[in-house]
Amino acid sequence: MIDHATHSVPRRLGLIITFGLAALAMIYLSYSLPRLLPGDFVTAMYSSSHVTLTAEQEAELRAYYTEEPGFGRYLLKLASLDWGYSYAFLTPVSALFFGALPWTLLLLGTAHVISMLVGFVTGVEAAWRRDSHLEKSMVGGMTVLEGVPEISTGVILLVVFALHLGWFPAAGAETAYAEVSLLARLADVGHHLALPLATLVLAYFPGNFLLTRNSMVMVIKQSYITTARAKGLPARRIRYAHAARNALLPLVTRFGLRLAFMITGALVVERIHSYPGLGTLLYNAIQARDLPVIQAVVLASSLMVLTIILGLEMIYRIIDPRIEHAR
Repeated sequence: MIDHATHSVPRRLGLIITFGLAALAMIYLSYSLPRLLPGDFVTAMYSSSHVTLTAEQEAELRAYYTEEPGFGRYLLKLASLDWGYSYAFLTPVSALFFGALPWTLLLLGTAHVISMLVGFVTGVEAAWRRDSHLEKSMVGGMTVLEGVPEISTGVILLVVFALHLGWFPAAGAETAYAEVSLLARLADVGHHLALPLATLVLAYFPGNFLLTRNSMVMVIKQSYITTARAKGLPARRIRYAHAARNALLPLVTRFGLRLAFMITGALVVERIHSYPGLGTLLYNAIQARDLPVIQAVVLASSLMVLTIILGLEMIYRIIDPRIEHAR
C-alpha cells in the first residue's frame, strides 16, 4: 500500500523549488531588461514627461541601469529594500511602495473577503432552493450586474453619493492633516473607503455568487449527497459540510487569482476615486515614465502572483485531500 503522506513531502518540496526558480527568473528579467534596451533610454524615458533631471541625476540613473555590475549585487539591493530612487517623486522607491501598499491591501483585501463570503453563502443558499422564484430572480439580477464594468459602477457611485448627495468624500483615503483620536481616524478612513469598496464589492460579488451557485448545483446531484440525506443528517450539515465544501474549490481559485492581480485590478477604481494605493502609484509612474517605480511595482506584482498561486496549491490539498492522492 502506498503511503501518500510520505510521497506528499517531495511533491510539495518540488512545487516550492519550481516556484522559487520562476521567481528568480522574474527577478533576473527585471534586472536585465532595462540594461538591454537599445539607445539612450534614460533620456527617452524622461524627455516627454514633466520631470527634469539635472546632469548629475541623469548620470547617476544611467550608471545604475547600464554600468552597475552583478546580478548578485542587485539581489542584495532588493533584499535590503534598496529599489532605486524615484526622480519623479524625489523619494526612494521602497518608501513610495510601502507607503501605498497598506491602502491597496485594505481596499482590495476587504473587498475580496466581503464579496467572497457573501457570494459563497448566497450562492449556496440559492442553489439549495433551485427553481424557486427567489433563486431565479437572484440569478437574473447577478447576471446583469456581472456585465457592468467597474469603471461604470465607480463613476455612478461617485457622481450620486459624493458629488450629488455629498454623503461620502470624492477623493483620498483620509482627511489630510486632521488631528483626531485613533477611533475618529478609523471612522474617517472607513468613510473614505466606502465608495471604492462598494465599487469593488459590486464588481466581484456577482461572479462569486454565480460560480458558487453553479458549482453547488453540480455537487447536489452527486450520489454522496443522496446518501447523506438517506442517513437523515440535518439539512444545514448536508448543505455546508458535504456540498458547500466540495463546491468551494472554484471559488478559492477565483479568489486567489483576483487577489494575485490586485495591483493592476485596483488601478481603474483607485484612479476614479483618487485613492492613494499601488494602482494610483503605478499610473502616476507610467505618466512620468519613472522606470524605477514601474520596475518595482511590476516585479512585486509578479512575485505576488507566484506566491498566491503557490498558496492556492497548498490550500487545495487541505480543502479536498483527493487532489493529493490523485497526484
